[in-house]
Amino acid sequence: MTQQSVATSDKLDAAVLKVAGVVVLGAIMSILDVTVVSVALPTFQSEFDASYARVAWTMTGYTLALATVIPLSGWAADRFGTKRLYMVALALFTIGSGLCATADTIGELIGYRVLQGLGGGMLMPLGMTIMTRAAGPHRIGRLMAVLGIPMLLGPIGGPILGGWLIDVASWHWIFLINLPIGVVALIYAQMALPKDAPEPSQSFDFIGMIMLSPGLALFLYGVSSLPEAGTFSEAKVWAPMLVGGALVVAFVLYSFKPRHPLLDLRLFRNRSLTIASVTLFVFIIAFMGAGLLFPSYFLQVRGETTLAAGLLMAPQGIGAMMTMPIAGTLADRVPIGRTVPFALALIVIGFFGFTQVDPQTSYWLLGGSLFVMGLGMGGTMMPIMTSALRTLQAQEVARGSTLVNILQQIGGSVGAAVMSVILTNELNGSRPIPGMVDPSGKPVTEAGLAIAAQQRPELLQQMPVDPSIIERGLDFAAKSFATTFWVAFALVLLTFIPAALLPRRRQPAQLDDPQGEQVKTPVVIH
Repeated sequence: MTQQSVATSDKLDAAVLKVAGVVVLGAIMSILDVTVVSVALPTFQSEFDASYARVAWTMTGYTLALATVIPLSGWAADRFGTKRLYMVALALFTIGSGLCATADTIGELIGYRVLQGLGGGMLMPLGMTIMTRAAGPHRIGRLMAVLGIPMLLGPIGGPILGGWLIDVASWHWIFLINLPIGVVALIYAQMALPKDAPEPSQSFDFIGMIMLSPGLALFLYGVSSLPEAGTFSEAKVWAPMLVGGALVVAFVLYSFKPRHPLLDLRLFRNRSLTIASVTLFVFIIAFMGAGLLFPSYFLQVRGETTLAAGLLMAPQGIGAMMTMPIAGTLADRVPIGRTVPFALALIVIGFFGFTQVDPQTSYWLLGGSLFVMGLGMGGTMMPIMTSALRTLQAQEVARGSTLVNILQQIGGSVGAAVMSVILTNELNGSRPIPGMVDPSGKPVTEAGLAIAAQQRPELLQQMPVDPSIIERGLDFAAKSFATTFWVAFALVLLTFIPAALLPRRRQPAQLDDPQGEQVKTPVVIH
Protein backbone atom coordinates (compact mmCIF):
# COMPACT_ATOMS: atom_id res chain seq x y z
CA MET A 1 0.00 0.00 0.00
CA THR A 2 1.45 3.39 -0.92
CA GLN A 3 1.76 6.26 1.49
CA GLN A 4 -0.54 8.30 -0.72
CA SER A 5 -3.40 5.83 -0.44
CA VAL A 6 -2.86 5.51 3.29
CA ALA A 7 -2.88 9.24 3.79
CA THR A 8 -6.06 9.90 1.85
CA SER A 9 -8.21 7.34 3.68
CA ASP A 10 -9.91 8.49 6.88
CA LYS A 11 -9.85 5.05 8.52
CA LEU A 12 -6.91 3.66 10.42
CA ASP A 13 -6.47 0.48 8.39
CA ALA A 14 -4.60 -2.68 9.36
CA ALA A 15 -1.31 -1.50 7.87
CA VAL A 16 -1.32 1.66 9.97
CA LEU A 17 -2.45 -0.16 13.11
CA LYS A 18 0.35 -2.72 12.67
CA VAL A 19 2.91 0.08 12.62
CA ALA A 20 1.10 1.75 15.54
CA GLY A 21 1.58 -1.44 17.56
CA VAL A 22 5.37 -1.07 17.34
CA VAL A 23 5.21 2.57 18.43
CA VAL A 24 2.82 1.84 21.31
CA LEU A 25 5.03 -1.00 22.55
CA GLY A 26 8.13 1.21 22.56
CA ALA A 27 6.24 4.11 24.14
CA ILE A 28 4.73 2.02 26.92
CA MET A 29 8.13 0.48 27.68
CA SER A 30 9.72 3.93 27.93
CA ILE A 31 6.93 5.62 29.91
CA LEU A 32 6.41 2.58 32.15
CA ASP A 33 10.08 2.70 33.07
CA VAL A 34 9.90 6.34 34.21
CA THR A 35 6.88 5.73 36.46
CA VAL A 36 8.28 2.46 37.84
CA VAL A 37 11.53 4.15 38.89
CA SER A 38 9.68 7.05 40.59
CA VAL A 39 8.05 4.55 42.98
CA ALA A 40 11.39 2.82 43.59
CA LEU A 41 13.27 5.94 44.79
CA PRO A 42 12.74 5.26 48.54
CA THR A 43 13.86 1.65 47.95
CA PHE A 44 17.06 2.95 46.32
CA GLN A 45 17.60 5.18 49.38
CA SER A 46 17.63 2.21 51.75
CA GLU A 47 19.39 -0.25 49.39
CA PHE A 48 22.27 2.11 48.54
CA ASP A 49 22.23 4.08 51.83
CA ALA A 50 21.88 7.34 49.90
CA SER A 51 19.92 10.58 50.33
CA TYR A 52 16.73 11.32 48.39
CA ALA A 53 18.59 14.02 46.45
CA ARG A 54 21.23 11.46 45.45
CA VAL A 55 18.85 8.74 44.32
CA ALA A 56 16.75 11.32 42.42
CA TRP A 57 19.68 11.32 39.98
CA THR A 58 18.37 8.01 38.65
CA MET A 59 15.54 10.15 37.22
CA THR A 60 17.66 13.21 36.45
CA GLY A 61 20.37 11.29 34.57
CA TYR A 62 17.69 9.79 32.35
CA THR A 63 16.27 13.28 31.71
CA LEU A 64 19.71 14.71 30.86
CA ALA A 65 20.20 11.99 28.26
CA LEU A 66 16.76 12.73 26.79
CA ALA A 67 17.53 16.44 26.50
CA THR A 68 20.83 15.65 24.78
CA VAL A 69 19.50 13.36 22.04
CA ILE A 70 16.10 14.92 21.28
CA PRO A 71 17.60 17.78 19.20
CA LEU A 72 19.56 15.24 17.13
CA SER A 73 16.76 12.75 16.40
CA GLY A 74 15.10 14.63 13.53
CA TRP A 75 18.31 15.04 11.54
CA ALA A 76 19.47 11.48 12.31
CA ALA A 77 16.13 10.01 11.15
CA ASP A 78 16.53 11.64 7.74
CA ARG A 79 20.20 10.71 7.51
CA PHE A 80 20.04 7.05 8.60
CA GLY A 81 16.36 6.11 8.23
CA THR A 82 13.65 5.88 10.88
CA LYS A 83 13.42 2.08 11.08
CA ARG A 84 17.15 1.58 11.54
CA LEU A 85 17.41 4.36 14.13
CA TYR A 86 14.27 3.22 15.99
CA MET A 87 15.70 -0.27 16.35
CA VAL A 88 19.01 1.17 17.61
CA ALA A 89 17.03 3.19 20.19
CA LEU A 90 15.14 0.06 21.29
CA ALA A 91 18.42 -1.85 21.60
CA LEU A 92 20.09 0.92 23.65
CA PHE A 93 17.10 1.13 25.98
CA THR A 94 16.96 -2.66 26.44
CA ILE A 95 20.72 -3.01 27.01
CA GLY A 96 20.62 -0.08 29.46
CA SER A 97 17.79 -1.81 31.35
CA GLY A 98 19.81 -5.01 31.69
CA LEU A 99 22.85 -3.10 32.94
CA CYS A 100 20.74 -1.18 35.50
CA ALA A 101 19.78 -4.49 37.08
CA THR A 102 23.48 -5.30 37.59
CA ALA A 103 24.33 -2.03 39.40
CA ASP A 104 26.14 -2.46 42.73
CA THR A 105 26.32 1.23 43.62
CA ILE A 106 24.06 4.24 43.14
CA GLY A 107 26.73 5.76 40.85
CA GLU A 108 26.61 2.74 38.53
CA LEU A 109 22.81 2.83 38.47
CA ILE A 110 22.81 6.51 37.51
CA GLY A 111 25.34 5.85 34.71
CA TYR A 112 23.29 2.99 33.29
CA ARG A 113 20.14 5.13 33.47
CA VAL A 114 21.91 7.67 31.22
CA LEU A 115 22.50 4.92 28.65
CA GLN A 116 18.81 4.01 28.93
CA GLY A 117 17.89 7.64 28.36
CA LEU A 118 19.93 7.85 25.16
CA GLY A 119 17.65 5.16 23.73
CA GLY A 120 14.47 6.34 25.43
CA GLY A 121 15.01 9.90 24.21
CA MET A 122 14.78 8.76 20.59
CA LEU A 123 11.89 6.30 20.99
CA MET A 124 9.10 8.88 21.21
CA PRO A 125 10.13 11.35 18.46
CA LEU A 126 11.10 8.54 16.08
CA GLY A 127 7.92 6.62 16.85
CA MET A 128 5.78 9.62 16.03
CA THR A 129 7.76 10.26 12.85
CA ILE A 130 7.02 6.71 11.74
CA MET A 131 3.33 7.01 12.65
CA THR A 132 2.81 10.38 10.96
CA ARG A 133 4.41 9.17 7.75
CA ALA A 134 2.30 6.01 7.82
CA ALA A 135 -1.02 7.73 8.58
CA GLY A 136 -0.56 11.05 6.79
CA PRO A 137 -1.54 14.50 8.08
CA HIS A 138 -5.29 13.94 7.58
CA ARG A 139 -5.48 11.38 10.37
CA ILE A 140 -3.15 12.79 13.05
CA GLY A 141 -6.01 13.68 15.42
CA ARG A 142 -7.66 10.26 15.10
CA LEU A 143 -4.29 8.59 15.54
CA MET A 144 -3.59 10.52 18.76
CA ALA A 145 -6.92 9.30 20.15
CA VAL A 146 -5.97 5.69 19.37
CA LEU A 147 -2.47 6.01 20.83
CA GLY A 148 -3.42 8.15 23.82
CA ILE A 149 -5.12 5.48 25.92
CA PRO A 150 -2.46 2.75 25.52
CA MET A 151 0.25 5.30 26.34
CA LEU A 152 -1.56 6.10 29.58
CA LEU A 153 -1.22 2.48 30.67
CA GLY A 154 2.37 3.33 31.63
CA PRO A 155 1.48 5.94 34.29
CA ILE A 156 -1.32 3.72 35.62
CA GLY A 157 0.44 0.37 35.52
CA GLY A 158 3.98 1.59 36.27
CA PRO A 159 3.60 2.33 39.99
CA ILE A 160 1.51 -0.83 40.52
CA LEU A 161 3.90 -3.08 38.59
CA GLY A 162 6.94 -1.48 40.21
CA GLY A 163 5.50 -1.83 43.69
CA TRP A 164 4.54 -5.46 43.11
CA LEU A 165 7.94 -6.41 41.67
CA ILE A 166 9.81 -4.73 44.54
CA ASP A 167 7.56 -6.36 47.15
CA VAL A 168 7.58 -9.92 45.77
CA ALA A 169 11.05 -10.00 44.19
CA SER A 170 13.56 -7.13 44.32
CA TRP A 171 14.23 -3.71 42.76
CA HIS A 172 16.36 -5.41 40.06
CA TRP A 173 13.18 -6.72 38.42
CA ILE A 174 11.83 -3.26 37.58
CA PHE A 175 14.62 -3.18 34.99
CA LEU A 176 14.79 -6.88 34.08
CA ILE A 177 11.12 -6.78 33.04
CA ASN A 178 12.17 -4.59 30.09
CA LEU A 179 14.40 -7.30 28.58
CA PRO A 180 11.69 -9.62 27.15
CA ILE A 181 9.55 -6.62 26.12
CA GLY A 182 12.54 -5.04 24.36
CA VAL A 183 13.38 -8.27 22.49
CA VAL A 184 9.74 -8.66 21.34
CA ALA A 185 9.65 -4.99 20.28
CA LEU A 186 12.86 -5.40 18.23
CA ILE A 187 11.51 -8.47 16.42
CA TYR A 188 8.14 -6.78 15.87
CA ALA A 189 9.83 -3.63 14.53
CA GLN A 190 11.92 -5.64 12.09
CA MET A 191 8.79 -7.35 10.75
CA ALA A 192 6.23 -4.52 10.83
CA LEU A 193 8.06 -1.29 10.02
CA PRO A 194 8.42 -0.30 6.36
CA LYS A 195 11.85 -0.45 4.76
CA ASP A 196 14.05 2.60 5.22
CA ALA A 197 14.51 5.02 2.35
CA PRO A 198 16.98 7.56 3.76
CA GLU A 199 16.91 10.89 1.95
CA PRO A 200 19.69 13.45 1.55
CA SER A 201 19.30 15.46 4.76
CA GLN A 202 19.92 19.10 5.53
CA SER A 203 23.48 19.86 6.57
CA PHE A 204 24.02 19.03 10.21
CA ASP A 205 24.57 21.99 12.52
CA PHE A 206 27.70 20.77 14.32
CA ILE A 207 28.44 24.20 15.82
CA GLY A 208 24.92 24.34 17.25
CA MET A 209 25.23 20.83 18.64
CA ILE A 210 28.57 21.64 20.34
CA MET A 211 26.86 24.54 22.12
CA LEU A 212 23.31 23.28 22.77
CA SER A 213 23.64 19.65 23.88
CA PRO A 214 26.50 20.20 26.38
CA GLY A 215 24.90 23.50 27.44
CA LEU A 216 21.59 21.85 28.27
CA ALA A 217 23.29 18.92 30.01
CA LEU A 218 25.54 21.18 32.15
CA PHE A 219 22.70 23.55 33.08
CA LEU A 220 20.39 20.70 34.08
CA TYR A 221 23.25 19.03 35.95
CA GLY A 222 23.71 22.17 38.05
CA VAL A 223 19.99 22.54 38.67
CA SER A 224 19.68 18.88 39.62
CA SER A 225 22.65 19.14 42.03
CA LEU A 226 20.79 21.79 44.02
CA PRO A 227 18.75 19.39 46.23
CA GLU A 228 21.88 17.54 47.35
CA ALA A 229 23.92 20.71 47.93
CA GLY A 230 21.02 22.64 49.47
CA THR A 231 22.40 26.02 48.33
CA PHE A 232 23.40 27.87 45.16
CA SER A 233 26.76 28.80 46.71
CA GLU A 234 28.16 25.28 46.14
CA ALA A 235 30.50 25.19 43.12
CA LYS A 236 28.92 22.00 41.78
CA VAL A 237 25.64 23.95 41.49
CA TRP A 238 26.56 27.38 40.18
CA ALA A 239 29.59 26.42 38.03
CA PRO A 240 27.81 24.00 35.64
CA MET A 241 24.71 26.25 35.63
CA LEU A 242 26.86 29.24 34.68
CA VAL A 243 28.83 27.43 31.95
CA GLY A 244 25.73 25.63 30.65
CA GLY A 245 23.67 28.82 30.67
CA ALA A 246 26.43 30.67 28.79
CA LEU A 247 26.55 27.93 26.12
CA VAL A 248 22.74 28.02 25.74
CA VAL A 249 22.77 31.84 25.44
CA ALA A 250 25.58 31.58 22.87
CA PHE A 251 23.47 29.08 20.93
CA VAL A 252 20.45 31.40 21.04
CA LEU A 253 22.51 34.25 19.57
CA TYR A 254 24.08 31.95 16.97
CA SER A 255 20.90 30.10 15.97
CA PHE A 256 19.53 32.97 13.87
CA LYS A 257 22.53 32.84 11.50
CA PRO A 258 22.51 29.37 9.85
CA ARG A 259 19.73 28.44 7.44
CA HIS A 260 19.05 25.14 9.22
CA PRO A 261 19.96 25.53 12.92
CA LEU A 262 19.83 22.55 15.27
CA LEU A 263 16.96 24.27 17.09
CA ASP A 264 14.92 26.83 15.15
CA LEU A 265 14.09 29.61 17.60
CA ARG A 266 12.56 31.65 14.77
CA LEU A 267 9.43 29.56 15.28
CA PHE A 268 8.69 31.55 18.43
CA ARG A 269 7.47 34.29 16.12
CA ASN A 270 4.37 32.11 15.96
CA ARG A 271 2.19 33.47 18.78
CA SER A 272 0.26 30.23 19.31
CA LEU A 273 3.44 28.16 19.65
CA THR A 274 4.96 30.68 22.07
CA ILE A 275 1.91 30.91 24.35
CA ALA A 276 1.40 27.14 24.34
CA SER A 277 5.10 26.60 25.16
CA VAL A 278 5.07 29.08 28.07
CA THR A 279 1.84 27.59 29.45
CA LEU A 280 3.23 24.07 29.25
CA PHE A 281 6.60 25.08 30.74
CA VAL A 282 5.09 26.72 33.85
CA PHE A 283 2.62 23.86 34.29
CA ILE A 284 5.31 21.17 34.05
CA ILE A 285 7.56 22.89 36.61
CA ALA A 286 4.68 22.85 39.09
CA PHE A 287 2.95 19.58 38.37
CA MET A 288 5.78 17.26 37.35
CA GLY A 289 8.02 18.45 40.19
CA ALA A 290 5.39 17.80 42.84
CA GLY A 291 4.15 14.65 41.09
CA LEU A 292 7.36 12.81 42.03
CA LEU A 293 6.59 13.49 45.69
CA PHE A 294 3.08 12.01 45.75
CA PRO A 295 4.31 8.39 46.05
CA SER A 296 7.02 9.49 48.49
CA TYR A 297 4.35 10.83 50.86
CA PHE A 298 2.55 7.47 50.84
CA LEU A 299 5.81 5.58 51.39
CA GLN A 300 7.59 7.79 53.91
CA VAL A 301 4.81 9.39 55.96
CA ARG A 302 2.12 6.72 55.73
CA GLY A 303 4.47 3.72 55.75
CA GLU A 304 2.83 2.01 52.78
CA THR A 305 4.51 -0.68 50.71
CA THR A 306 5.61 0.20 47.19
CA LEU A 307 2.73 -1.87 45.78
CA ALA A 308 0.19 -0.04 47.94
CA ALA A 309 1.70 3.32 46.96
CA GLY A 310 1.37 2.34 43.30
CA LEU A 311 -2.27 1.36 43.74
CA LEU A 312 -2.97 4.62 45.59
CA MET A 313 -1.55 6.58 42.61
CA ALA A 314 -3.73 4.73 40.06
CA PRO A 315 -6.75 7.12 40.25
CA GLN A 316 -4.67 9.85 38.62
CA GLY A 317 -3.96 7.74 35.54
CA ILE A 318 -7.57 6.52 35.36
CA GLY A 319 -8.82 10.11 35.42
CA ALA A 320 -6.45 11.12 32.63
CA MET A 321 -7.42 8.08 30.56
CA MET A 322 -11.08 9.10 30.78
CA THR A 323 -10.64 12.69 29.58
CA MET A 324 -7.79 12.44 27.08
CA PRO A 325 -9.86 10.98 24.19
CA ILE A 326 -12.62 13.56 24.84
CA ALA A 327 -10.08 16.38 24.97
CA GLY A 328 -8.49 15.16 21.72
CA THR A 329 -11.85 15.27 19.95
CA LEU A 330 -12.69 18.71 21.38
CA ALA A 331 -9.28 20.06 20.34
CA ASP A 332 -10.30 19.59 16.68
CA ARG A 333 -13.60 21.41 17.19
CA VAL A 334 -13.32 23.92 20.05
CA PRO A 335 -10.53 26.50 20.58
CA ILE A 336 -8.37 25.34 23.50
CA GLY A 337 -8.60 28.75 25.13
CA ARG A 338 -12.17 27.74 26.00
CA THR A 339 -11.36 24.27 27.36
CA VAL A 340 -7.88 24.26 28.93
CA PRO A 341 -8.76 26.76 31.74
CA PHE A 342 -11.50 24.38 32.90
CA ALA A 343 -9.03 21.47 32.88
CA LEU A 344 -6.54 23.57 34.88
CA ALA A 345 -9.31 24.38 37.36
CA LEU A 346 -9.81 20.64 37.92
CA ILE A 347 -6.08 20.25 38.59
CA VAL A 348 -6.18 23.12 41.10
CA ILE A 349 -9.16 21.58 42.91
CA GLY A 350 -7.46 18.18 43.08
CA PHE A 351 -4.09 19.65 44.07
CA PHE A 352 -5.61 21.52 47.02
CA GLY A 353 -6.28 18.21 48.78
CA PHE A 354 -2.55 17.50 48.97
CA THR A 355 -1.83 20.89 50.57
CA GLN A 356 -3.83 19.65 53.58
CA VAL A 357 -1.99 16.36 54.19
CA ASP A 358 -1.18 15.12 57.68
CA PRO A 359 -0.20 11.65 59.00
CA GLN A 360 -3.85 10.51 59.00
CA THR A 361 -5.38 12.20 55.93
CA SER A 362 -8.20 10.10 54.47
CA TYR A 363 -7.20 7.97 51.51
CA TRP A 364 -10.65 8.60 50.05
CA LEU A 365 -9.86 12.32 49.99
CA LEU A 366 -6.39 11.80 48.49
CA GLY A 367 -7.64 9.23 45.94
CA GLY A 368 -10.43 11.60 44.92
CA SER A 369 -7.92 14.45 44.63
CA LEU A 370 -5.66 12.36 42.38
CA PHE A 371 -8.63 11.34 40.22
CA VAL A 372 -9.73 14.97 39.75
CA MET A 373 -6.13 15.98 38.96
CA GLY A 374 -6.00 13.18 36.39
CA LEU A 375 -9.20 14.45 34.75
CA GLY A 376 -7.54 17.84 34.42
CA MET A 377 -4.26 16.37 33.15
CA GLY A 378 -6.04 14.56 30.32
CA GLY A 379 -7.59 17.84 29.21
CA THR A 380 -4.45 19.96 29.43
CA MET A 381 -1.24 18.66 27.89
CA MET A 382 -2.43 17.04 24.65
CA PRO A 383 -4.73 19.95 23.60
CA ILE A 384 -1.96 22.50 24.23
CA MET A 385 0.47 20.48 22.10
CA THR A 386 -2.11 20.03 19.35
CA SER A 387 -2.87 23.76 19.32
CA ALA A 388 0.80 24.67 19.00
CA LEU A 389 1.48 22.25 16.13
CA ARG A 390 -1.72 22.91 14.16
CA THR A 391 -0.68 26.48 13.35
CA LEU A 392 2.77 25.49 11.98
CA GLN A 393 3.54 24.80 8.36
CA ALA A 394 4.14 21.14 7.49
CA GLN A 395 7.90 21.53 7.29
CA GLU A 396 7.97 23.32 10.67
CA VAL A 397 6.22 20.65 12.76
CA ALA A 398 9.32 18.58 13.59
CA ARG A 399 11.28 21.67 14.65
CA GLY A 400 8.35 23.05 16.66
CA SER A 401 7.78 19.82 18.54
CA THR A 402 11.50 19.57 19.29
CA LEU A 403 11.40 23.04 20.84
CA VAL A 404 8.46 22.14 23.06
CA ASN A 405 10.06 18.83 24.06
CA ILE A 406 13.28 20.49 25.18
CA LEU A 407 11.31 23.05 27.20
CA GLN A 408 9.43 20.14 28.76
CA GLN A 409 12.67 18.41 29.78
CA ILE A 410 14.06 21.63 31.28
CA GLY A 411 10.78 22.33 33.09
CA GLY A 412 10.64 18.80 34.50
CA SER A 413 14.22 18.98 35.79
CA VAL A 414 13.79 22.46 37.27
CA GLY A 415 10.50 21.42 38.90
CA ALA A 416 11.97 18.24 40.40
CA ALA A 417 15.01 20.16 41.73
CA VAL A 418 12.98 23.01 43.22
CA MET A 419 10.46 20.73 44.94
CA SER A 420 13.24 18.44 46.24
CA VAL A 421 15.14 21.43 47.68
CA ILE A 422 12.02 22.78 49.40
CA LEU A 423 11.12 19.38 50.87
CA THR A 424 14.72 18.65 51.99
CA ASN A 425 15.10 22.07 53.63
CA GLU A 426 11.75 21.69 55.39
CA LEU A 427 12.67 18.23 56.71
CA ASN A 428 16.08 19.48 57.86
CA GLY A 429 14.27 21.92 60.14
CA SER A 430 13.04 19.06 62.32
CA ARG A 431 14.26 18.93 65.93
CA PRO A 432 17.42 16.78 66.40
CA ILE A 433 17.20 13.90 68.90
CA PRO A 434 19.76 14.49 71.71
CA GLY A 435 22.67 12.06 71.65
CA MET A 436 21.62 10.30 68.45
CA VAL A 437 23.75 10.48 65.29
CA ASP A 438 23.74 8.60 61.98
CA PRO A 439 26.77 6.55 60.70
CA SER A 440 28.23 9.71 59.09
CA GLY A 441 28.13 11.56 62.41
CA LYS A 442 25.23 13.87 61.58
CA PRO A 443 22.48 14.40 64.18
CA VAL A 444 19.35 12.30 63.63
CA THR A 445 16.21 14.42 63.47
CA GLU A 446 12.77 13.43 64.72
CA ALA A 447 11.36 13.55 61.18
CA GLY A 448 14.30 11.57 59.80
CA LEU A 449 13.90 8.80 62.37
CA ALA A 450 10.12 8.72 61.94
CA ILE A 451 10.43 8.32 58.16
CA ALA A 452 13.12 5.64 58.54
CA ALA A 453 10.95 3.79 61.06
CA GLN A 454 7.97 3.82 58.70
CA GLN A 455 10.07 2.08 56.05
CA ARG A 456 12.08 -0.13 58.45
CA PRO A 457 10.11 -0.76 61.66
CA GLU A 458 12.95 -2.89 63.08
CA LEU A 459 14.92 0.34 63.66
CA LEU A 460 12.75 1.11 66.69
CA GLN A 461 13.88 -2.15 68.28
CA GLN A 462 17.53 -1.24 67.72
CA MET A 463 17.04 2.36 68.89
CA PRO A 464 14.18 2.46 71.41
CA VAL A 465 12.75 5.98 71.65
CA ASP A 466 9.71 7.62 73.18
CA PRO A 467 6.67 7.04 70.88
CA SER A 468 5.88 10.76 71.13
CA ILE A 469 9.13 11.50 69.25
CA ILE A 470 7.99 9.34 66.31
CA GLU A 471 4.56 10.98 66.43
CA ARG A 472 6.06 14.49 66.36
CA GLY A 473 8.45 13.44 63.60
CA LEU A 474 5.66 12.11 61.38
CA ASP A 475 3.61 15.24 61.98
CA PHE A 476 6.59 17.41 61.03
CA ALA A 477 7.29 15.31 57.92
CA ALA A 478 3.65 15.60 56.79
CA LYS A 479 3.78 19.39 57.27
CA SER A 480 6.99 19.49 55.20
CA PHE A 481 5.24 17.69 52.34
CA ALA A 482 2.22 20.01 52.69
CA THR A 483 4.45 23.11 52.49
CA THR A 484 6.08 21.76 49.33
CA PHE A 485 2.67 21.05 47.80
CA TRP A 486 1.56 24.62 48.64
CA VAL A 487 4.47 25.98 46.54
CA ALA A 488 3.50 23.71 43.64
CA PHE A 489 -0.14 24.75 44.09
CA ALA A 490 0.83 28.43 43.74
CA LEU A 491 2.78 27.65 40.55
CA VAL A 492 -0.24 25.83 39.08
CA LEU A 493 -2.29 28.97 39.77
CA LEU A 494 0.35 31.00 37.86
CA THR A 495 -0.31 28.79 34.83
CA PHE A 496 -3.69 30.54 34.43
CA ILE A 497 -1.86 33.73 33.33
CA PRO A 498 -0.40 32.35 30.06
CA ALA A 499 -3.44 30.05 29.67
CA ALA A 500 -5.66 33.14 29.50
CA LEU A 501 -3.83 34.09 26.29
CA LEU A 502 -4.47 30.75 24.54
CA PRO A 503 -6.56 31.11 21.35
CA ARG A 504 -10.31 31.47 21.99
CA ARG A 505 -11.18 31.46 18.31
CA ARG A 506 -10.81 28.59 15.89
CA GLN A 507 -7.53 28.78 13.95
CA PRO A 508 -6.95 27.30 10.50
CA ALA A 509 -4.73 24.21 10.51
CA GLN A 510 -1.51 24.54 8.55
CA LEU A 511 -0.47 20.88 8.56
CA ASP A 512 -1.62 20.29 5.01
CA ASP A 513 1.34 21.59 3.12
CA PRO A 514 0.21 23.18 -0.13
CA GLN A 515 3.14 21.72 -2.01
CA GLY A 516 2.38 18.22 -0.82
CA GLU A 517 5.39 17.88 1.44
CA GLN A 518 5.14 15.26 4.12
CA VAL A 519 4.64 16.24 7.70
CA LYS A 520 7.59 15.11 9.67
CA THR A 521 6.79 14.81 13.35
CA PRO A 522 4.63 15.84 16.17
CA VAL A 523 6.46 14.60 19.25
CA VAL A 524 4.41 13.30 22.13
CA ILE A 525 5.58 14.56 25.50
CA HIS A 526 6.62 12.01 28.06
